[in-house]
Amino acid sequence: MARTESTMLDLGTPAPDFALPDTAGNTVARADFAGRPLLVIFMCNHCPFVKHLGSEMVAFAREYQAKGLGVVAISANFVGTHPQDGPEEMVKEAATMGFTFPYLYDESQATAKAYRAACTPDFFIFDADHKLAYRGQFDTSRPGNDVPVTGNDLRAAADAVLSGGPVPAEQIPSLGCNIKWKPGNEPDYYGG
Repeated sequence: MARTESTMLDLGTPAPDFALPDTAGNTVARADFAGRPLLVIFMCNHCPFVKHLGSEMVAFAREYQAKGLGVVAISANFVGTHPQDGPEEMVKEAATMGFTFPYLYDESQATAKAYRAACTPDFFIFDADHKLAYRGQFDTSRPGNDVPVTGNDLRAAADAVLSGGPVPAEQIPSLGCNIKWKPGNEPDYYGG
């Protein structure tokens, strides 16, 4: 498995707009979350890093949605090489895992590029004004390192954003599989 780090988009960056189809056939847009903090997760179905966090990530989303955090997940992988990450399989994954948040498909990969997403999973928390407050890891657990999955890093950031307090200054990049770009569509920000 390729190990790719988050690009660590500059804090304070406004959340790029998106309007993408979800697994129910609806279009979900960033504007749908106006006025409240928003977590954007770039992920996919097949990545062992995503699978490693799976149930804890879903539990985190459920818990923090109840506290007022908007949550959306986006798959941007190219289905020409990774058909298991396409819309039909996303529907199955959302149902199997019990997603309580929209799971969107970024076929053009333009949204992933706008966020400078590099890996799966890649986490971005924006405050109520949709300015970037956190980008980084869920926690220090990785496949095979025997560290329990807790979500401590993301929890600390989400708690701070929801309470209006300072977000932890030390933010460690997320680590995961690289996004699977369409041939010729690789971004210049991390070498594809």
